[in-house]
Amino acid sequence: MTTANTCHLILGGARSGKSHYAETLAKSSLNEVTYIATAQVFDDEIAARVFRHKSDRPQQWLTIEEPLALSLVLKNNAKKGHTLLVDCLTMWMTNLLTHDDESILEREVNGLLDCLDELEGTIIFVSNEVGMGVIPMGELTRRYVDEAGRLHQQLALRVQHVVLMVAGLPHTIKSPSTVNGNYDK
Repeated sequence: MTTANTCHLILGGARSGKSHYAETLAKSSLNEVTYIATAQVFDDEIAARVFRHKSDRPQQWLTIEEPLALSLVLKNNAKKGHTLLVDCLTMWMTNLLTHDDESILEREVNGLLDCLDELEGTIIFVSNEVGMGVIPMGELTRRYVDEAGRLHQQLALRVQHVVLMVAGLPHTIKSPSTVNGNYDK
């Protein structure tokens, strides 16, 4: 199915350069940019991260803070000639997993996946790759890693571009030239 959008999934570990790379990608689109922030500030450390992210991005970018209803925000703001940068999916996943409504995770993840083909413009998703380490202790942490991994796999199948950031360097995992095993050599 042909879509009217270009979607990117930028994955990486903590401090891998994924947000900087995504912001550079958004700037290079030459489109109007809306930054969709998913973080909820509950402590000083997260507040400092949010402040740093706000100060790093261009002032002319519109910022929408939405910790839960991501698909609704995407549907309401995606349009041709516009770039949406979502930072980050794993923070969004945390918000869903810790919500009082136990059905919200499945509903919101399905909503996100279901709306991708309807969106226009450029969509850039940033997310932490958390599945490359040891199996975590604790039920909630294991579920978080499992759910994030499932989301990444499902998104990677649906988007045109997947990049893994390592030490500030982008590694292309998927681009239109790598679809169906047609890898650049």
